[in-house]
Amino acid sequence: MNSRLRKTFTKKERLCGKKDISRLLAKGKFGTAGCIRYCCLPKNDADCDRILVSVPKKLFKRAVKRNLLKRRLRESYRLQKEKLTAADHADLMFVYNTKEILPFSEIYSSMGQIIERINSSEKAQA
Repeated sequence: MNSRLRKTFTKKERLCGKKDISRLLAKGKFGTAGCIRYCCLPKNDADCDRILVSVPKKLFKRAVKRNLLKRRLRESYRLQKEKLTAADHADLMFVYNTKEILPFSEIYSSMGQIIERINSSEKAQA
């Protein structure tokens, strides 16, 4: 079954490895939507979309707050990943970009905006 259709977030959907992350940062397209900065690199070698989530220690010193925001980012992606319409899979990076701890609803709407932008940029390239 297609990993986008299942509302799960498995280990293989996480972007790990120094080589893959440096390729994403070097060749990916950056953007900002609401409280989230993102980077997208379409056509990865994996059989699913892979994501990397980051909350800078510079913004939140306490690990409890960073982990809370990372959970909210992953959950908002998990609930909306079926909206990605690109035929080939992509590597994505999400970086929380605000000093305040925003509620889940705002993070969810920002993630929706990002997914719409990724879909529209894929249509423009095709």
